Amino acid sequence: MSSNLVESLIGALVLAIAGWFLVFAYDRTDGGVSGGYVLQARFDQIDGIGVGSDVRLAGIKVGTVVSSELDNKTYQAIIRFSVKSDIELPVDTAAAVSQEGLLGGKYLTLIPGGMDDMLADGDEVSETQDALDLLGLIGKFATGGSDGAKKE
Repeated sequence: MSSNLVESLIGALVLAIAGWFLVFAYDRTDGGVSGGYVLQARFDQIDGIGVGSDVRLAGIKVGTVVSSELDNKTYQAIIRFSVKSDIELPVDTAAAVSQEGLLGGKYLTLIPGGMDDMLADGDEVSETQDALDLLGLIGKFATGGSDGAKKE
């Protein structure tokens, strides 16, 4: 009977430690940050960006991608992302898809402009830069930059 009690206590201890770890990880990764305001941007190519991807300003996480969808008329990707409420962005802010190193994940980076008017909840960032196709560039380099056209 005492071995069952010891096993139950060890199991409870393991569950308590696992619960503490989850709370710690959730707090450290800003998973619980909800607040702020939502902006949107249109891109021709967003390879690697999905719901939950980081939104960074000067390399610091200031938000998260909350949704992505395809515009059926323009065939562009529409990204909606949240930004912390204490971050004010000028209306001429640009958004670009960036990558952490050669094999790293992708994130959305914000490049603030210099205008005095600020973006508000629901506004659209009009200046965007699409994801860079590294495999396509490597393929062009490997084939000597040929795109199928004959050179004379």
